[in-house]
Amino acid sequence: MRLLLGLIPFFIVAGFASAQEPIQYRLYFPQLEDHQLHVEATYPADGQEKITIKMARWTAYTFRDYADRILQLRTAHPFTRIQKNRWEIKTNGEKYVKVHYSIQADSIHVQDNFVGPDFALINGQPTFLTLADDQDRPHHVMVTLPDSWKTCITPLKETAAHQYRANDYEELTDSPFILGNPRVHEFQVEGIRHRIVNIQDQGNWDIQQTTADLTRMITEQKKIWGSLPVQEYIFFNILSGRGGGMEHMNAAVMMASPRTSQTRSAYVRWLDLASHEYFHLWNVKRLRPREIKPGEYEMEQYTPSLGIAEGFTTYYSWLTLRRAGVIDDGEFFEALSQLSASLMQSKARKVQTLAEASLNVWSVGSGRSREKSISYYTKGALVAFLLDAHLRKQSDHSRSLDDVMQEMWRKYPFEQGYSLNDFEQVAGVSLHSWFHTTEELDFSEAAELYGLDINASGQISLRTETTARKAWLLSKQ
Repeated sequence: MRLLLGLIPFFIVAGFASAQEPIQYRLYFPQLEDHQLHVEATYPADGQEKITIKMARWTAYTFRDYADRILQLRTAHPFTRIQKNRWEIKTNGEKYVKVHYSIQADSIHVQDNFVGPDFALINGQPTFLTLADDQDRPHHVMVTLPDSWKTCITPLKETAAHQYRANDYEELTDSPFILGNPRVHEFQVEGIRHRIVNIQDQGNWDIQQTTADLTRMITEQKKIWGSLPVQEYIFFNILSGRGGGMEHMNAAVMMASPRTSQTRSAYVRWLDLASHEYFHLWNVKRLRPREIKPGEYEMEQYTPSLGIAEGFTTYYSWLTLRRAGVIDDGEFFEALSQLSASLMQSKARKVQTLAEASLNVWSVGSGRSREKSISYYTKGALVAFLLDAHLRKQSDHSRSLDDVMQEMWRKYPFEQGYSLNDFEQVAGVSLHSWFHTTEELDFSEAAELYGLDINASGQISLRTETTARKAWLLSKQ
C-alpha cells in the first residue's frame, strides 16, 4: 500500500511535527529476480532555486563508487549530473522535489546492497541520496515489502508499520535493513534487548549455545567499559556462505556458512567476528579517531590510529572470549599465534610502520602491492598484546590496557575524538617503537611476564601456570 501520496510528506500522515522537515524515502521492490532496489525520495526545497543531492563514495576506509550502481534517475525537474556522485536539480519554485532512482543490488557483501527472491540487505551508504548541504535534518524511510516477505528489521526507530526515523544522515547510513522472513532470536544481557537475526537459516544453527556464548562475551566486554552504550542491539547473521562483518552504532552485519555452528573451528571464528564487531560499540563507533568525521563519506579521512581502532579490537575480541570462558587457552593462543605468524611472514613489516599502514589504507584498495603493506588489524593486535604486558609489568599488575581504554572512554567523547598522541599520553608510555618504526616486535617482556614460549615462526604457547597469567587471561585486571 502506498502511503506517500503525490508530494504530501508521509511524516505528516504519520502524525509527526518537526521544526525541520525530513527527507523522505520509500523503498520498494517490483521484481526481486532483477536484483534491483527502487527508491522514491522527496526533498524539501526550502525556497531554494536549486538543490544538490549526493551519494556516499566510501565506507570502512574503502572507496566503493556507489553512484555507479544507480541504474536510472528520474525527476520532473531539470537536473544535471555535476560530479560522479552529485546531481543538481532546479526546483521550479516548488516546495518539494521528488526523485525516483533504481540501484543494482546484486552484491552479497556486508557493505553493499543485495536484493533477491529470499531476502534483501540494504545498507545506507549505497542507498540514500541526501541533500549535499543539509545532512543534519531528519530522514524518514518507508518500506513497501513484497507480498512474500513479512519482516523488516533495522536499528532505526519504527514510527509506524514499516516506517522509520533517523535523526540525521549519519544515523541513517549507520542503520542497515534486513527484509524477508528471517529467524529472529531474542535474548537479554544486563537488561538490554539483543537479537540474532538469521537469514537463510536452514534450521541447523545451534541458537541456544550461541545466545549463551554471546551473553558471556557481552558481559565480559561490559566489565571493561563499565556499561552497555545501547538500548538494543542486533546481530544480522546472513548465512550466505560468504564471510566478513561490518560494525554499526547499534548492530553488526555478519556473513557466514549455514553450517558454521556445527564445526568447532568455524564456530570459534564466528564468535571472534561477533566479539570483534560488538567491541566496536565502544572502540570506533563511540571512541573514534579524531580524523574520522561522522557523516563524511565523500572524501578520504586519513588517520594513523587504525591500529588502535581495528587492531586493538582484534586483540580484545579474542581476549574477552577467553575471559568469558567461551574459548579455552589452546584456542586463544592459536589465534594469537596465527596473528604473530602472519606478521612474521609479511615482507612489508620491514618497510611499513603501523601508523603508515593506517594512513595508506586508501592506497591498498587501489592495487598497492601487499609486499609493501602490512595489516593494521594484525600488527595492531600484537601491539595491544605487548602494550598490555608492558603496562602490567610496569605497574606490578595494578594497571593494564583495560585501564587505558577506560580512561580514553571517559576523556574523549564521540563529538571530540582522539589523536594517537592523546592515546600515548593516557597510556603514559611512548608508542614510537610500535607505531612509528619498522623494528621487529619484541615479545621477550610478555613471554617472561606471562610464562610463554614464542618460537621464531611466531608460535605462542603457555609454558607455566602463573598468577600473572590468571590476572591477564581470566579477569579484567
